[in-house]
Amino acid sequence: MKIGLPKEIKDNEYRVGLTPAGVHALAGAGHTVYVEKSAGEGSGFTDEQYVSAGATMLETADEIWAAGDMIVKVKEPIAPEYPRMRENQLLFTYLHLAPEFELTKQMMERNVTGVAYETITDKQGRLPLLTPMSEVAGRMSVQVGATYLEKMNGGKGILLGGVPGVPAANVVIIGGGIVGTEAAKMAVGLGAKVTIIDRNLDRLRQLDDIFLSKVQTLASSRYQIEEAISHADLVIGAVLVVGAAAPKLVTRDMLHLIPQGAVLVDVAVDQGGCFETTRATTHSNPTYYEEGVLHYCVANMPGAVPRTSTFALTNATLPYALDLANKGFERAIADDAGLWEGVNTYAGKCTYEAVATSQNIEYTPLDSLIDRKANAA
Repeated sequence: MKIGLPKEIKDNEYRVGLTPAGVHALAGAGHTVYVEKSAGEGSGFTDEQYVSAGATMLETADEIWAAGDMIVKVKEPIAPEYPRMRENQLLFTYLHLAPEFELTKQMMERNVTGVAYETITDKQGRLPLLTPMSEVAGRMSVQVGATYLEKMNGGKGILLGGVPGVPAANVVIIGGGIVGTEAAKMAVGLGAKVTIIDRNLDRLRQLDDIFLSKVQTLASSRYQIEEAISHADLVIGAVLVVGAAAPKLVTRDMLHLIPQGAVLVDVAVDQGGCFETTRATTHSNPTYYEEGVLHYCVANMPGAVPRTSTFALTNATLPYALDLANKGFERAIADDAGLWEGVNTYAGKCTYEAVATSQNIEYTPLDSLIDRKANAA
């Protein structure tokens, strides 16, 4: 298979879809890997490293997209990349289509096969390709929040962990999944007072055990959220509904409850955000105020630590990329029920129900388009 690795063009996105080691594995399996010139520089990988790994370097993104039967990326295509997508091309990347109507429309009209990292599952029903970036983003959310609590950055001027004789900051984390857990690890480690809110009582019990009762856990309700944020210095949105738009758990009218100078960090922004006042921002212009409350809603947070992120991402994605390349698309998804779940668009149709529901468009089950049994090994 011919595989294209373009340079990411989203604002301040320095990650790359494959490390040289990943390219080496694909090339060693007999595939041709085209890498755009300087694609890996932001993550600390030189063109020479990719060439040594077996890649063929091409000068432009247009050449990469034209050459690749499968395009391996990090972030969803943005407007300048839409015309580069072509019929029957396999796009393997984070797509986060639920809030992206135009991208979904473009992929369907161009008959692009979209396999989304964020909806692939493993045998335990977990999200193995979303997990590494959720871990990065969860840890970063506290780091970022601590920075913006500093007075010169617009916050109330407090140290997250306090000092002897001075109270620590109150951190409220909405969502107890991977992002929420990693955020809590960082916040507890810095000495903050941490509250985690989730609707799953079993998960709250697990978190209570993990943190040895050092965090407060609350069953999610509007009342509990309002009560918690009314004392918060930092609120982290860490809610995930797989493939679907995130529910708006902090509404605009709740913002007046939040203390002046508090910071909101919405890690769910890729799926539309779990704050009603969320709008996607960039690393170039990361914050804004709504109702007097500072919001940080950068849609590619892990892009700020690209070397760590690229290694973590390729560790997770490479086995799937090899399967897709070695077996071909239909055989690979037929053999792996979790990879089947990653298919969001195929043959001009939306094949992921949560995306279709979020956008109010027609949903077409993938098994009505592909005979899974006929394609399985």
